[in-house]
Amino acid sequence: MLRFFSKLWMMQLVLYRPFFLFLVTLLGVMLLVFVLRIHSVSNTVFRASDEGFESNYTISEFIERPKLPKQTKLSVSLDKRNRLPPRNSDLFPKLSKDHITIVLYVHNRPQYLQVVVRSLSSVEGIGETLVIVSHDGYFEPMNKIIKDIRFCQVKQIFAPYSPHLFPDSFPGVSPGDCQDKDDPAKKNCKGNPDQYGHHRSPKIVSLKHHWWWMMNTVWDGLEETRQHSGHILFIEEDHFIFPNAYRNIQLLTRLKPQKCPNCYAANLAPSDVTSKGEGWERLIAEKIGNIGYAFNRTIWRKIHTKAKDFCFFDDYNWDITMWATVYPSFGHPVYTLRGPWGSAAHFGKCGLHQGHGDKGACIDNGAVNIKVEENDKVANIKSEWEVHVYEHQAGYQAGFKGWGGWGDERDRQLCLDFAYMYHYKDTPPLG
Repeated sequence: MLRFFSKLWMMQLVLYRPFFLFLVTLLGVMLLVFVLRIHSVSNTVFRASDEGFESNYTISEFIERPKLPKQTKLSVSLDKRNRLPPRNSDLFPKLSKDHITIVLYVHNRPQYLQVVVRSLSSVEGIGETLVIVSHDGYFEPMNKIIKDIRFCQVKQIFAPYSPHLFPDSFPGVSPGDCQDKDDPAKKNCKGNPDQYGHHRSPKIVSLKHHWWWMMNTVWDGLEETRQHSGHILFIEEDHFIFPNAYRNIQLLTRLKPQKCPNCYAANLAPSDVTSKGEGWERLIAEKIGNIGYAFNRTIWRKIHTKAKDFCFFDDYNWDITMWATVYPSFGHPVYTLRGPWGSAAHFGKCGLHQGHGDKGACIDNGAVNIKVEENDKVANIKSEWEVHVYEHQAGYQAGFKGWGGWGDERDRQLCLDFAYMYHYKDTPPLG
């Protein structure tokens, strides 16, 4: 009897052997796929230059539909203009392959804007790309300067929730808002003070709101760029751009994966705005500066996951917020790659909300005193150069508590709304 059952068991083993082999093979393949997926995610997290981190990105922690303010007639009309196609496509019908889009974000300093536009018109290769101009509010003198551009494709977008567009309601000045250091209990007013006891100023909070809205819109909202996998270069209205800037940023972004794979960005100028560069025959890796910086979608996704850190830090400056809380939260040094000579320069003499109008102009005799040398007219970066790394640089670091101006819960919520306004299926892209 025992011999009978032994033979029977052997016959069943032979009969089902192919099935067992198939099952073991399938489990092995599944385990291999799982390991490879973990390895690929690890590379995505730690290799800042990786271009492949698009995947199916979602913000799982945000589950509510964004509650954006009710728009005014002007903001609605500007929102519609955001969907218009770029101009000058008849003059420049095709963008170059792997072009680097340029985003110029502006406020209300026409004399400054004239300088940067004039400098852009002399940039080698500018006709190969698209320039997107992001406006903080609507100001006709600023609008006219951009409408006169003829040297490249250009698209204007207007922040539809800019405080400048809401004269009687949030995010502008609302009736009953607390002012300065008002005590809400005594004044019966609304608002949350910042860490220094000051209540919100719409003109000040617009700086951070505009930058964050612009970033979310350019990367995730615009038809022209929401599928863009390469780098995007960001400049401001008080940045003078040298003729070699576009060619140099092309070189830097091309060299970054090999020369500095852990660099998050490429910069056209040193982080020290008073420096023109070292003049060495070496590339420089240092902290990310706020003049002429370019990064790809991989880095944007990483920044985007830190929306709460960005939106709740009590400082109205976007760049200080990034330096003091967002970058440090990544857990390792954040570097950018640049050349030894600046290809852009900051020329502003006074604050962001000054410099408009003839009497209040902050430019000497209506011009800037920036000399363009022969070295600034041609690409001056070489692929064989080694990289010099600046460590432990001075400036805003983790632990800085912020300059304030960003304590009102309404501003923080609007900032969060911007972070996920394009992450709903029924949200149409801005074309």
